[in-house]
Amino acid sequence: MDWSPLPGAIRQNGYVVRDLAAAIDEWLAIGVGPWIKLSAAAYPIEYRGSTIHPELEIAFANSGELQIELIQQLDAGPSIYREFLDAGHEGFHHLAWWASDYDAFLAAADVAGWTSVYGGDSGGVARFCYFDNTRSSSTCIEVMELNDMTGWMMNHVRQAAHDWDGSDPVRNL
Repeated sequence: MDWSPLPGAIRQNGYVVRDLAAAIDEWLAIGVGPWIKLSAAAYPIEYRGSTIHPELEIAFANSGELQIELIQQLDAGPSIYREFLDAGHEGFHHLAWWASDYDAFLAAADVAGWTSVYGGDSGGVARFCYFDNTRSSSTCIEVMELNDMTGWMMNHVRQAAHDWDGSDPVRNL
């Protein structure tokens, strides 16, 4: 990756965890919250040339402008997350960017020679892809399409953190 097609600033740090509730509690203990939790879902995802359906439970919170994402894979199938856990890791996994012109980003990534190793469309909500990134401080780089739905979610999570008084620390979306 000699030239970067990445769109702007880092928007999110992603963490892969074995126990979502315990991870949320750890973040709450240092004052990060509230956590917006998505119901477990399994959407088709392209992973290293195969279609998979990992069952994931995800939660989001903000610390200032930076969004924190916690991901727990509930099934034992292959995925970029299972790969990380099976290698003996847990915790910080990826840096993420949001692209308002996702097609232009994909074209720039292609020119730069980047190959997606994991990606999909979140059940029709927004396209995303991960790239191996073994030369920096994260395992992967993720880019997510910034559209009306993801923009709403980003603002919802950020505003919840801004207004948070410590009550209602975990909220289901």
